[in-house]
Amino acid sequence: MTIYLGADHGGFDLKESLKSMLKNDGYDVVDCGASERMEGDDYPDYAAAVALNVSRASDQSRGILICRSGFGVDITANKFPHVRAVLPMSPDHAYQARHDDDANVLCFAADFMNEVSAENIMKIFLSTPFAREERYARRLQKIDDIERMSKS
Repeated sequence: MTIYLGADHGGFDLKESLKSMLKNDGYDVVDCGASERMEGDDYPDYAAAVALNVSRASDQSRGILICRSGFGVDITANKFPHVRAVLPMSPDHAYQARHDDDANVLCFAADFMNEVSAENIMKIFLSTPFAREERYARRLQKIDDIERMSKS
């Protein structure tokens, strides 16, 4: 599985830390930026790069996005087809996002998340499969239908 990473200046340090952990765990990691800390850069640029990649291969990839609040990257990523970005605040919350909603982009709020908590959430997010129960699949189909309807 390929993991796409992105963060602005506010999430850069956490992104670099998580990137090292992912590589050590054997994941195929693609860093969509920023490649260096650049004060004043814009989170939509990195969120769009990650979300576009996940959108194109939503079954074989995941994304991780970080900005100061987490909201900006979450909102941006959810503009892309087949992207279900979430901003969990605990490992249990991340588990539910994957298990029930087949979330494929994990967002972090760097100003409110320490490295250890982020690592724990990330590990649960990446290791939890989608339950594929009828009720969850039905709900995701409704979301897909809404997405298609909104494009008309």
